Amino acid sequence: MLEAKLLEAGTLKKLLDAIKELVTDANFECNEEGIVLQAMDNSHVALVSVKFSAPAFKRYRCDRPMPLGVNLTSLTKVLKCAKDDDICTLKAADEADVLNLVYEAKNSDRIAEYDMKLMDIDADTLQIPETEYDARVTMPSAEFTRIVRDLSQLGESVRIEVSKEGVRFASDGEAANGSVLLRQSDGVVSGGTIRPKEEDKEGGSGDAEEEDNEEGSSKKKKEKAKVKKEKGDDDVDMEEEGDKDEDGKDYEPKSDEEGEDERNDEEDPEEEDDEEGGSKKRKKKANGSSKPVKKPKTSKKKSSDDDDGAEGVVIEMNQHVQLTFSLKYLVNFSKSASLSGRVQLMMSNDVPLLVAYDFNQGYIRYYLAPKIGDD
Repeated sequence: MLEAKLLEAGTLKKLLDAIKELVTDANFECNEEGIVLQAMDNSHVALVSVKFSAPAFKRYRCDRPMPLGVNLTSLTKVLKCAKDDDICTLKAADEADVLNLVYEAKNSDRIAEYDMKLMDIDADTLQIPETEYDARVTMPSAEFTRIVRDLSQLGESVRIEVSKEGVRFASDGEAANGSVLLRQSDGVVSGGTIRPKEEDKEGGSGDAEEEDNEEGSSKKKKEKAKVKKEKGDDDVDMEEEGDKDEDGKDYEPKSDEEGEDERNDEEDPEEEDDEEGGSKKRKKKANGSSKPVKKPKTSKKKSSDDDDGAEGVVIEMNQHVQLTFSLKYLVNFSKSASLSGRVQLMMSNDVPLLVAYDFNQGYIRYYLAPKIGDD
């Protein structure tokens, strides 16, 4: 039995919109690791590979490996009945001939249920060999979409060239020619093995270290604040009681009540200043101690957002690469830009181009054979 609950039906809708024009019928191979689709277009020029990993689903259960033969046009029509933010659940029994889809609205009690007939599709499982590429270009997916759409107005083919100068897209048409050059500001990175990047999530240890650093720094700041507050309390006690030393040192041991007061003062220094009638110096010190704790957090968030942002072009190159491809296919590939803000182009001479989009739930990859004999 298969049961896969996806938090947003919009992700599946965007995915099918991107591949429905390339592939008509395909098998969704389901196993305990997730759902995988691999299929070629009718002309056997392009191959599409899609993976939804099991952890990406809110609930995932697959008792045994099973194929779901689906007509993508029909599945697209059924998915149009769901809102983008609906919770989508796919269900299929063992050796079933029907795929059950349930849409649950998050903000209402609406539950819609649809059954779609499955197909018996004889398709060989494709083994994609691991390839070491000569060049990889990581760029904003919106920029890639714009380039291929603009150049498709001029001609049918595009020449992609990766060199030390940058990456150049050029198209020669009957009436006009055009080219777009993208440069990397930091320079082209050369050397090393270039392979498709899997979505690695190894941020746990880094986050733990950051938390430890934050805890350590906060402890130090609390100790400093404690010293400052002790001195301040001594000043107040000197004025009230008059039985302290001239240096303002406290006598030991302190009472439990005084210790509790200091701990409460550490938790809310501003409140203490308001109640005491405020020593301005102490209020400034308290505010100063709270600001450094906030600044690193905001800076970390900004840096992580910048890493996930869709700006900048990164070029990794071991040698000069120049290949020609059909623009019609690249325009279809670019429809996946709605899934991810970044796209990777991986190239080697006489090897199919790899266009990869990684998103939270998995990835979608396109392989396109180069044109031979075109200038």
